Formats: sequence, structure tokens, C-alpha cells
Amino acid sequence: MAQAGPIDTLPLGKYECTLPGDAGGAAWHRIPGRDFTILNASSYEAGGERGVYLLRGAQVTFTRGPLKGMMLERSSQRILRERDEKGELGPMRCVLTSPLR
Repeated sequence: MAQAGPIDTLPLGKYECTLPGDAGGAAWHRIPGRDFTILNASSYEAGGERGVYLLRGAQVTFTRGPLKGMMLERSSQRILRERDEKGELGPMRCVLTSPLR
């Protein structure tokens, strides 16, 4: 999927990733293996390892590190939505839960 738009950075802090639940149980289900923390500018940490991401327009691509290849779309200042290899939105979302100051 081609990226377009200005290069930017995400707000610093911890992002928790979830999948939607259902009416008969929990509203959402955490995916701890996908959680990450934006440390500074374009670096992140996930599972104790560091990596690099690129935010261009609304498209986030993890280019190095433990989440390499994962793509997200910024839907608001605090919410990112999963994109698959075809560029379609998936069910997972990652939310900024603990901003760094």
C-alpha cells in the first residue's frame, strides 16, 4: 500500500491493542503481544525490544523491530486501526492509554 502525506510522529506513550468482544462477554479483548510504547520521534518499544516506525499522512508502518511489517491507520489523535497487507481495515485497534509527559 503506497503511503502519501507529510511525515509526522505519534504522541509519546503506551498504546494498548484490542479486538472487539461480543454482547455475551467482554466488550474488548487485549492483545498484549501487539502493545507498544512510542518512546521518542520515530522509535518504539514492544516486548522489551526497540524498533522504528514511519507515520506518513494517516498511515503508520513499523519498519524495524518486533512489530516490523505491522500497518496501522490513525483514526484520531489517540486511536490507531489495523490495516492488512491488502490495505483493508482490520478489527484490531490500538489506543494511547498512558501518555508520556
